[in-house]
Order: sequence, then structure tokens, then C-alpha cells
Amino acid sequence: MPSDLQDQDIGFVDVLPSFEGNSKPETPGATTGIILTLRETLQECKVNLATCQEELEAAKSEIRKWYSLFQNESFIPAGTTPEPILVMNYLRSLRYSEESLREQLEKAKKKEAAFIVTFAKREQEIVELKSAVRDLKAQLKPPSVQVRRLFLDPAIHEEFTRLKNLIEEKDKKMKEMEDHNIASSFTPYNKNGRMLMAKCRTLQEENEEIGKQAAEGKMHELALKLALQKSQNAELRTQFEGLCKHMEGLSNEVESSHEMVLILQEKLEEKDREVRESKRQRFEPNPESQMDDVKPDVAPININDNMIASGQTEN
Repeated sequence: MPSDLQDQDIGFVDVLPSFEGNSKPETPGATTGIILTLRETLQECKVNLATCQEELEAAKSEIRKWYSLFQNESFIPAGTTPEPILVMNYLRSLRYSEESLREQLEKAKKKEAAFIVTFAKREQEIVELKSAVRDLKAQLKPPSVQVRRLFLDPAIHEEFTRLKNLIEEKDKKMKEMEDHNIASSFTPYNKNGRMLMAKCRTLQEENEEIGKQAAEGKMHELALKLALQKSQNAELRTQFEGLCKHMEGLSNEVESSHEMVLILQEKLEEKDREVRESKRQRFEPNPESQMDDVKPDVAPININDNMIASGQTEN
């Protein structure tokens, strides 16, 4: 459209020089033709201009639409305008993502095709195995005539009846065992399970109470033993202190007794000296009269335990 407008402008410009360059007077018909031509050209230019303006408005509205569309996108930073570079980079990234997704899709399609082939092979194998099983069953199944002959044999018929009865008895026993197992087994949701769980909780509470009572009884017993031990320790301490005091008193008495013994020993030695002196004087050579008249001034002193005890009491 801009190229057509440019061609029309060139044609309009070319008309004017031909009109201006011809300074010779022309006929009124030629002038009228030129004016009409110019008017037609002008009208075409106006139409083209209006069309271009409409296209321009449409382009502007399209631009505004794209602008608002890109303005609300997340890849545009807040407070900035959608620059063409950002849009192009985003479009390139989208194109790259699209290509990678296409590659992944192709790979997935290839895997899917491989899985489909494998699945088809497995189905074919299953069909073949089923047909083989049917063939084996047909081979193992005896003919009806042979089965009828076997049933007509009394021994085989009796054995078959016995085995059948045995199987029925075993089935009954198995069913009874299953019923017994179901009755004996319990879960927290059935009736027996709920009853057993309630009983277990009751027993647990009773055990906890018994444990608490036992612990309290043991603690009380230990407290009594501790108090008794403390009283015994206090009594023993008192007795020990009394013994210590008694030992101190005995030590003092022993010291005083030792001192008394020393004093008495000194007195005894003194008395011994006096006795020896008196004996010496007595056995000196004197006249017999004098000897008869001489009497011991001091009687011998016997020191015994009673004297020591009396000396201790005096002290």
C-alpha cells in the first residue's frame, strides 16, 4: 500500500510540471480536462489517504493490543515498558522451549511405539500360551467313553466315592478351622477385638495402680527403716559420747591412781628406811638391859589394796 501511494504521488508531481511548463495558452477544453484529471487524482489520493489512515489506526490498535498484552506478561519487569529486545528474547526462549518439547515429544512417541510393539508381542505370547494350555487340557482330558468305562468298574467307582467323601470331610474340617480361626482372631474393629482391647486397658490400669501402691508401700517401708536407722545412729552416738566421757574419767582416775601409787611408794621407801634404821639400831652391840628396854618406835606398816583405795577416796 505505501508503494502505490508513492507511485500516485509521483504521477501527481509529473502532471504539474507539464501544466506549469506549457506557458502557451491552451484551449478551454484542454484546461478543463486537466482540471478534471487533477480532481480525479486528488480524489484518488484522498481515498488512498483515508485507506492508509484506517490501516494506520488498525496498525496502531494492533500495536496497542500487543503492547498491553506484553505489558501484563511476567517476563517484563515491573515499571518498565515492553522493549522489542525483551520480547524477541522471550520469543526466542519460547521457540527454543518449543523445539526441546518437540524433541521430547518425538522421543516419547518413539518410546510409546516401542512399548506398543512390546505389548503386542506380550499379547501374542499370552494368546499362544492360552492356546497351548487349551491343547494340554484337551490332551489330559480323557474321552467320555473311557470315563464311562472307568465309572462302570466297581473298584474304581468305590475308590472314587471314597476319595470324594474324604475330600468332602477335609473341606468341612477346613471350613471349621477357618471359622475357628476367624472367631479366635480379633482386630480392634470387631466385637471380640473391642472386648479384648477394653479388657487389656482395664488390666493395664490395674497394673499401674498396683505398681503405684507397691511403690508407695516400698517408699513408706524405706522411710520407716531410715527413721529407725537414724534413731539407732543417734542412740549409738549418744552411747559413744558417754563412753568417751567415761574413758576420760577412767583416764583421770588412772592418772590419779598412778600419782597415789608414786606417793605411797615414796612413803613405803621412807618407812623401809626407818625400819632398816630401827633394825640397825636394834642390832648394835649394847648392854642387855638396854636391849631389853629398847622397843621399836614404829610398827611395821603393811600396805595393801585397802590403803590404796582409801588414798584414792581421800584424793
